[in-house]
Amino acid sequence: MSLEMKSGFDVKARPGAAPSDIKGAMREFLSVFENFKEANDRRLSALEGKKSDDIVLKEKIDRINKALDEQKSAIDRMTLSAKRPARGEEAGLPDERKGAFMRYMRSGDSAALHAIELKAATTGSDPDAGYLAPHETEALINAALKDISPMRQIASVREIGSGVFKKPVSKGGGAAGWVGEIADRDPTTAPALASIEFPTMELYAMPAASQTLLDDGVVDIEQWLADEVQAEFAAQEGGAFINGDGETQPMGILSYDIVAEGTQAFGELGFIATGANGAFPASNPSDKLLDLIYTPKQAYRANGRFLMNRSVLGVIRKFKDGEGNYLWQPSAQAGEPSTLLGYPVSESEDMPAITTGSHSIVFGDFARGYLIVDRVGVRILRDPYSAKPYVLFYTTKRVGGGVQNFDALKVLKFSE
Repeated sequence: MSLEMKSGFDVKARPGAAPSDIKGAMREFLSVFENFKEANDRRLSALEGKKSDDIVLKEKIDRINKALDEQKSAIDRMTLSAKRPARGEEAGLPDERKGAFMRYMRSGDSAALHAIELKAATTGSDPDAGYLAPHETEALINAALKDISPMRQIASVREIGSGVFKKPVSKGGGAAGWVGEIADRDPTTAPALASIEFPTMELYAMPAASQTLLDDGVVDIEQWLADEVQAEFAAQEGGAFINGDGETQPMGILSYDIVAEGTQAFGELGFIATGANGAFPASNPSDKLLDLIYTPKQAYRANGRFLMNRSVLGVIRKFKDGEGNYLWQPSAQAGEPSTLLGYPVSESEDMPAITTGSHSIVFGDFARGYLIVDRVGVRILRDPYSAKPYVLFYTTKRVGGGVQNFDALKVLKFSE
């Protein structure tokens, strides 16, 4: 099979994809990567020989690079699809509240649901603002979000019952030491403490359904709602967790003050520069990735990973070490991340592409570095009037987020 045919392989995500399909797609993906390495090696050899680039070969490598990205995304979708049970599976007997909520969703009959919530004195019993979805529905939406949200997969996630989560953190200065069992203890210096607040912001989606769909008793309304809102929620969250302003959105990683490593104060992230504006340095570019890895303290490197977008990964995929080995390695198993210099790589399309002064790569322990807070409760308001003949479901949840440990994350800045 020719290189061009290999790079044109396409993988479609199918509900309930069989393991054999996923394994076959992974074998093809790894085969394409071998072709990528072969073509890139040929280009590098040609450059060494005649000091000029082969445009045709370069374009071919770019096409294979793009195909690798598309295939990896498709394989990830297949893997997620295979994890989800088919509609109707594992469905237990609905409790009274869930049954009342389903009647509200399908027909707009809210009498039973309203009575149940009044009896339970729940805060979700406001007909004008909608009703709180049952726990099972909320869990289904949150599980779907985690499946497709890069930041939810790597950051810490905490559920809260109020609108703001406050976390005390140490700014350093506390004393510690060794002492004998019965020796006197000298007074220790109290650490300087600060409180970081993570307010939750309202996130909404408004999927539409026909009444025919709602009348179909075979359709799993919970799964339909989760499928409809997950993409919208994930897209909005993904952008906010990277670039959010902290006012109407969670505070994004790149929205904090980012200053030269070693000069940062509390509340600021540190960066190291590539030494070239809008690029890696021409000589030994991978050294900057190593410098970034060793910028955080060892405690944060143990669970470190890279975060970048697809275009940046396409550049790095061509890097080699001194022995000619490619630094980027594809995962051998579907659903597992690729690695760079032995550390996992997470892709987020909300991370910036490489431009002059861009903060295009973040490395560190994201579980310790970034916190996502979900206020318990997904509220749904049924609206059969605004878009006749469709029924709108105004679905809202409250989400917050921000950096909780500024030492755990470091940034690579593409500047001198």
